[in-house]
Amino acid sequence: MNFFWPVRVYYEDTDAEGVVYYANYLKFFERARTEWLRASGVDLQTLQREDDRVFVVARAEVDYRQPARLNDELDIGVRVEDVRAASMQFVQQVVRKDDGACLCAGRFHVACVSHSTFSPRRVPGWVLEKMTCAMT
Repeated sequence: MNFFWPVRVYYEDTDAEGVVYYANYLKFFERARTEWLRASGVDLQTLQREDDRVFVVARAEVDYRQPARLNDELDIGVRVEDVRAASMQFVQQVVRKDDGACLCAGRFHVACVSHSTFSPRRVPGWVLEKMTCAMT
């Protein structure tokens, strides 16, 4: 993984059994991808306002391996696997800090679309440049 975003599991993240509800891993992954873009210098509001572009998840594959529990400290990893003209492929994982166990792993196909029409659009050059710098 090229980037990690720290997360602590709160009560609101868990189900009645005290483990992270499966859909909340998707939120963790989304936040980590957004923070990776921010750390790379890509401001999503600028992308929307000035380039009429947004990123949307077109496909998600998630493997749940072990449960995260209340108060666990997690690292959400992000790695860009592939960048194309109008899309990106991310590989991500949730790792428990205290023992390094990979609790959940995912692959996400993210498309660049027009904010006004939701039709596919090329990723702007300035975004590709910042992403490329962050990946090296």
